[in-house]
Amino acid sequence: MAPFDPALLERAAQVRLLALDVDGVLTDNRLYFDNAGNEMKAFHTGDGLGLKAVQRAGVELALITGRSSNIVANRAAALGIEHVYQGSDDKLSAWRDLLANTGVDEAHTAYVGDDWIDLPILARAGLAVSVPNGDAAVRERVHWVTPRAGGEGAVRDLCNLLLAARGKLDDIIAGYLAT
Repeated sequence: MAPFDPALLERAAQVRLLALDVDGVLTDNRLYFDNAGNEMKAFHTGDGLGLKAVQRAGVELALITGRSSNIVANRAAALGIEHVYQGSDDKLSAWRDLLANTGVDEAHTAYVGDDWIDLPILARAGLAVSVPNGDAAVRERVHWVTPRAGGEGAVRDLCNLLLAARGKLDDIIAGYLAT
């Protein structure tokens, strides 16, 4: 794993709340429907392991997505994510509600988004992150673009950054090697 930029690590060390878009960040941005019209999504299991580790390191998690889906609610429940905002075309309102409910200042937040609808939050987050398959207008306005694409481990890349910034990544890996 390549070392992280010291300025990026310093910014990441301040994060107490991580909020994620879903489609294009936790998924590959494609929507799958069967013949009966049932929606399906694929999630990267490495993202889930990373999110659980970040939670154990004291970072609160949230999802803010413009679409509504039982799949997202189920994935959030499986990961223990309590703050879930679905079906909002105005993500900034959800963001403000999230901050009010958690009491976390924007300077201590990270947000991952991939499209124009995410720009108002990305402009306010202490650590703004996008994915390489995100829109160019988004990628050029963030602090960091993950090495891997949305749905392909991008969130895990961010989790690794957050854990490294807290000095916990090497300990976690060592713990798995010791078993």
